[in-house]
Amino acid sequence: MKGIGDTDGIGGANGKAALRARLLAARRTLAAGEREEAARALARHAAALPELAGTGTVAGYVSVGGEPGTRELLETLRERGVRVLLPVLRDDNDLDWARYEGPGSLVAGPRGLLEPFGPRLGRRAVLAAGTVLLPGVAVDASGTRLGRGGGSYDRVLERLALAGAHPVLMVLLYAHEVVAAVPREPHDHPVHAVLTPEGVRRFAAPTA
Repeated sequence: MKGIGDTDGIGGANGKAALRARLLAARRTLAAGEREEAARALARHAAALPELAGTGTVAGYVSVGGEPGTRELLETLRERGVRVLLPVLRDDNDLDWARYEGPGSLVAGPRGLLEPFGPRLGRRAVLAAGTVLLPGVAVDASGTRLGRGGGSYDRVLERLALAGAHPVLMVLLYAHEVVAAVPREPHDHPVHAVLTPEGVRRFAAPTA
């Protein structure tokens, strides 16, 4: 019997699309109360993680839809004095960055996103982050992350690699989204850890 993370032997982009569709469908079945409790648990765990509390700058994002909620987590970091950068989607689908100054600093952006309205710091601002929080749909035991398919964070990860920056890469997911295998393509950059409402799981240092 197949689990939600099985891909029927399909690799590459086709396997990613099939896995992504199944997991996003599962997210839509979560009740509002389940999502709210998951967001509170993420914030609790984040407060104890050295990767987050022990760094001066964290690049995060504002969750939307059925994604594991990040707003309480962002506030937890900001209140602890962490400089939090949030993405601003550019017309070319790349990401600019601006500083998070609290819930009142967020405005509606394209594609239903919430973005900070402060000064734009440029695409390379992410290079200052000690930890980068990544949205995703799944991750496997090798640290291979499945994103939403838009490619924005692939550009960010490539920018970090080309600059020789080595922040902690941490994807935020629900526990059932840590799966047996994610189809991997040459451009994929493995992550170092996954944070779920159940806690953190760290992977071996990525080799690529």
